Amino acid sequence: MARRIVDLSIYLENEVVSDPPVYRPRITYIDHHMSVPDLAGFFPGLTAADLPDGEAWAIEKVELITHNGTHLDAPYHFASTMNGGERAITIDEVPLDWCFQPGVKLDFRHFEAGYVVTAQDVEAELARIGHTLSPLEIVVVNTAAGARYGHDDYVSAGCGMGYEATMYLLERGVRLTGTDGWSWDAPFVHTREKFVATRDSSLIWEGHKAGRDIGYCHLEKLHNLEALPASGFTIACFPMKIRAASAGWTRAVAIIEEPADV
Repeated sequence: MARRIVDLSIYLENEVVSDPPVYRPRITYIDHHMSVPDLAGFFPGLTAADLPDGEAWAIEKVELITHNGTHLDAPYHFASTMNGGERAITIDEVPLDWCFQPGVKLDFRHFEAGYVVTAQDVEAELARIGHTLSPLEIVVVNTAAGARYGHDDYVSAGCGMGYEATMYLLERGVRLTGTDGWSWDAPFVHTREKFVATRDSSLIWEGHKAGRDIGYCHLEKLHNLEALPASGFTIACFPMKIRAASAGWTRAVAIIEEPADV
């Protein structure tokens, strides 16, 4: 067998609209020449002429929130409680077993932006791909948002997972899910229109709020899900260990074992 690794993560970068303006990352690049004064500060009398090619080091100053880039949300992000009243766990408390499991891909690219996926939609897609869920499988959702990464409408693109769809997965033992959209839920711009029309606040973040009933994690801003089969792969998505945080960045990948060329 030959192992193929598929990168499921987006970049952390300055120019792409991957978050609303108030939450966007900011990266300051310090190159080999800009850093010479920093290095010289450790060695009195050192000048650029003393260094090979006049270079010191390259470093970057990164200003982020824990939800920039491809990241794993902990139950604490969704609410202060989970499992019907227990204290919600933070990202440093997420069981690592949840983060390295067989994966299943649901293809919902055909749903329009703002559509809220139902339990019936999930059931129908599982039937289409001929898969029965097992506990701890990682279920990722391929939406139309994946193809919009790098475009200004990325944050508002794709469908979202509703409360019933999320609970359908959790009730079958799934504890980690993912999406290539900005959010597990439908984009806020679409939910806002429904809330203004109905004043029904239960529509807001309904997929996330399922974690109050059954604690779970999800990946957001995945990428390249269209390269995956419906099943037969493993996902690795260990989060950064940030004490008491609501999320952690991850370099999520899919691992596919394929027959070796003869």
